[in-house]
Amino acid sequence: MSHVLVAVAWPYANGPRHIGHVAGFGVPSDVYARYERMAGNDVLMVSGTDEHGTPILVQADAEGVTAQELSNRYNRVISKDLCDLGLSYDLFTRTTTKNHEHVVQDMFTQCLKNGYIYKGTQMVAISPSTGRTLPDRYIEGTCPICGYDGARGDQCDNCGNELDPIDLKNPVSKINGETPRFEETEHFFLDLPALAEANLAWLKSREGWRTNVINFSIGLFNEVKPRAITRDIDWGIPVPVDGWIDNPNKKLYVWFDAVIGYLSASIEWARRSGDDDAWRKWWNDPEALSYYFMGKDNITFHSQIWPSEMLGYNGAGDKSGQPGDLGALNLPTEVVSSEFLSMEGRKFSSSRGIVIYVKDILARYQVDAVRYYISVAGPETSDSDFTWEQFVRHNNDELVSGWGNLVNRVASLLHKNFGEIPAVSEGQFTDRERDLLATTQAGFETVGTLIHNHRQKAGLNEAMRLAGEVNKYISDMEPWKIKDDPERLGVVLYTAAQAVMDINVLLAPYLPHSAQKVWETLGGTGTFSPLPHIEEVTDLDDPDFSYPIITGTYTLGENVHPWQREPLVAGTAIAKPTPIFAKIPVEAVQEELERFQAELDARKAKEKARFEAEKAKLEEK
Repeated sequence: MSHVLVAVAWPYANGPRHIGHVAGFGVPSDVYARYERMAGNDVLMVSGTDEHGTPILVQADAEGVTAQELSNRYNRVISKDLCDLGLSYDLFTRTTTKNHEHVVQDMFTQCLKNGYIYKGTQMVAISPSTGRTLPDRYIEGTCPICGYDGARGDQCDNCGNELDPIDLKNPVSKINGETPRFEETEHFFLDLPALAEANLAWLKSREGWRTNVINFSIGLFNEVKPRAITRDIDWGIPVPVDGWIDNPNKKLYVWFDAVIGYLSASIEWARRSGDDDAWRKWWNDPEALSYYFMGKDNITFHSQIWPSEMLGYNGAGDKSGQPGDLGALNLPTEVVSSEFLSMEGRKFSSSRGIVIYVKDILARYQVDAVRYYISVAGPETSDSDFTWEQFVRHNNDELVSGWGNLVNRVASLLHKNFGEIPAVSEGQFTDRERDLLATTQAGFETVGTLIHNHRQKAGLNEAMRLAGEVNKYISDMEPWKIKDDPERLGVVLYTAAQAVMDINVLLAPYLPHSAQKVWETLGGTGTFSPLPHIEEVTDLDDPDFSYPIITGTYTLGENVHPWQREPLVAGTAIAKPTPIFAKIPVEAVQEELERFQAELDARKAKEKARFEAEKAKLEEK
């Protein structure tokens, strides 16, 4: 057994999640975690809402609420979205807990002590109209490296290089179109150059990473500069240094604290479990494995920033040093990054209304239909495009007509002819039965290896190919024509049912909701595929602060089925089955496209009306 950390990207708490988000970090991480649990490994899957930073402050101001109130609202919305999707977190928490604050400050203090954080000055962007610091991501201009018009103040999405706002040509504020002014102010910096050699050596020791991820990550070290980790802002974690800790306008910045959330969430999970040191099995044991799941826009923070923070804490850079009380922290085993998912040929954008929210698609369609589409057609290693036509096709042709029909067909024949799993003996099998069962048995090794190596799309395709083999077996055997030979009929249906049960195990990481139904359809009792739930908890260090968490109990052999064949038991009652999946009318494609266009038109009309109202006010003045 291995200890496996599944570290899932932290969604930013400024709005509900859309399917582009969960295609990158959500479903892939859950498929992996579920498989590793079934394979007998001790999995810790953690994440939470990322709630600091200027963008939340700006949005809160615009809505007339506090940053904490805005974060509270979307923490609940996002938690429900991800729980409804069936993401099996051991703990999904948030970055505004006292536990997270303490862990972040511990990391900062030890990195400072080891010499990897230092005080310096930096030119920062200021809004001329408000006098407030502008967030890096809210400043756009021309990239000084590749010339891309639309680069952000923190990164150019075209060439992938990290930037500072002052680097941009013709910078403007996305908030109000102003040209920012730049002022020198004092900040703390993470000394990335002093950590670069150790970070790069670690990267070059990695094996099996997706080519685009490892190449991009190594390329980040072509030019490395220190990065400021504090901001002139009143929303964030206090800087644990004399003269700064009580300063209301100096805080640790969001990109420094958010990645530490993987560690703080693990510590919070341990504290809530009753064993305060349980997290160390995943973080201090060199034999433990850790996999970080995200979209490709987050690679920088997980292959350079977070490893550098851990190296600095461990004292493993050019300046040496010693680990703090948290001990020597394990660097990621792998950064598992997906590419981008677009929508009907257009880039997902909540601000522009190009979006399909998780809550909306789950309100109209089965959750496993959504998980299946993301798994089979998502952006695993290349950009992909969500289309309603393909969503309906995959559901109807593969889930309903392929897998769902197979389950229903086998269960119906068993119910009608025997009412139970028939008793058979090995001597009754022909080579055809032996070959089919050997083929589905081999699927455990094949599909398991593919999932473990983060080739989830190939794993799902292989499982569905096996379902096709069973369908072909039934068609060839024509059990409806051998009613006069109950012994042979029993062998055929037993074989088909055992093969279906095998495939259901293979599909369980992808389709946990329907896997439970298939299990019950074939006479299984108890929990086969556990689902997460939401609990309301009190902050471990602040009794006046409460919030929801996603959690669950996932115990191999109790409610997690092992990754192996479940032998059928003769005499198990088989009831008349009901359909596992629902067919989607083809008319739904046009309905969804029209709904999207109507929402987009309404949004544009609202924006135009607001613009005209603001213009009228200016003219009155």
